[in-house]
Amino acid sequence: MRSQQRKPAKFLPHLIRFFTLICVLFAPGVFASDAENTHAILDLTATTAGYLCVTIFILAYLLVMGEEVLHLRKSKPVLIAAGFIWGVIGYIYVQNGMSELSEAAFKHNLLEYAELLLFLLVAMTYISAMEERNLFDALRSWMILKGFSLRTVFWLTGFMAFFISPIADNLTTALLMCAVVMKVGGDNKGFISIACINIVVAANAGGAFSPFGDITTLMVWQKGTVHFSEFLHLFIPSLVNYLVPAAIMSFFIKNTTQDTQEEKVRLKRGARRIVVLFLLTITTAVCTHSLLGLPPVLGMMTGLGFLQLFGFFLRKSFPKAILLAKEKAKQENDLKRLGQLGNVVPFDVFRRIAQAEWDTLLFFYGVVLCVGGLGFMGYLSLVSEAMYSQWDVTYANVAVGVLSAIVDNIPVMFAVLTMNPDMVLGQWLLVTLTAGVGGSLLSIGSAAGVALMGQARGNYTFIGHLKWTPVIALGYIASILVHLWLNSALF
Repeated sequence: MRSQQRKPAKFLPHLIRFFTLICVLFAPGVFASDAENTHAILDLTATTAGYLCVTIFILAYLLVMGEEVLHLRKSKPVLIAAGFIWGVIGYIYVQNGMSELSEAAFKHNLLEYAELLLFLLVAMTYISAMEERNLFDALRSWMILKGFSLRTVFWLTGFMAFFISPIADNLTTALLMCAVVMKVGGDNKGFISIACINIVVAANAGGAFSPFGDITTLMVWQKGTVHFSEFLHLFIPSLVNYLVPAAIMSFFIKNTTQDTQEEKVRLKRGARRIVVLFLLTITTAVCTHSLLGLPPVLGMMTGLGFLQLFGFFLRKSFPKAILLAKEKAKQENDLKRLGQLGNVVPFDVFRRIAQAEWDTLLFFYGVVLCVGGLGFMGYLSLVSEAMYSQWDVTYANVAVGVLSAIVDNIPVMFAVLTMNPDMVLGQWLLVTLTAGVGGSLLSIGSAAGVALMGQARGNYTFIGHLKWTPVIALGYIASILVHLWLNSALF
């Protein structure tokens, strides 16, 4: 935390001067005018370098927002932006003889990304494995044969996302529910888009009232500012946050069923056991953090080992299993099943890993490194200091949620926890709520939204989500008002 307060920088004039700044990028002394060769981290918020990096970040995000129109994969601009931002930081710190500080900061951000990468990779691998074993096809078939309308599927997946995310985290839950929606929706892009928005809102809302539901809640719990049982005070506000936009969006879904003739889908061998292994993996990740105090990614990677070992068993027992299945099909005179057995292939876990959504994973790298670089320059602390020292604390906590929709909520919450403002329990719960659900305002505001943009590519987009932002904002405002009223004794 800095001892001196600064007024928030005005970036608009520097956006106009963008191309001029590029020309003077490597001019001596232009970056840190008052920097001294000390071991303190340089404050670059009021320097040309800082304005340049903010401009680069804004331009990259504009390209991400235009993915639907430009057909430019969202990972490309943020990867380049991350390289430029850290290149500028590295140059400044080398010139000041402090390269070890910038190196340590970069490695710290890289470690944060590595944990997120491996966590996501395991979750995506399991989802790919369950899809390959026909689990989601079978679930789609069951829903259609049961006569569930699209509106019913919308509510089912939303409520499942809300109640599963406190246990399995919002990111993993969103990926699972999105797979179900895509199978049920088929070619109905309109339904898939609005259902994915519903899932993102529900998963983020559900993750806000549990220490395991989101990385930000984990951070607050680890810090000790909110105890485990105290998170339950946010259950009703979180539920309101989900129900308000969901109720409005549901009126725009036709209460009809799919017009396809659906037949019962047979699960491939090992499908149910993979689901059990996935639940075991989630449990291992939770226990790794809560009981051992280690990052949840350790449990997730251990769970990947479970899947690999089970894949080895499926491959080794594959020839015998095929012979037994053929004999059973002949005995039951099930000619259709006998014909399907010829298309069955052994399970290959490494093929599942290769089919992960790498554009999304690389996008996360760019976002984490870009935001980390701007944070290292001092912008996150600058904004948080300005809010908590000059604004009413309630307004500041509400603004944290809006800010987390633009900048990832993890560094925003990290900045708040680093400042450690003097707040009562009700205010800490408020900032936990807003940081968790505020990311739902934009598709790029949460890990769940970004992941679904990759999984439902072409169906769920930034622009498609933006159309419903006013409705989601109603839920955001309603949840805050309910918290202020329901938990007034905590303020």
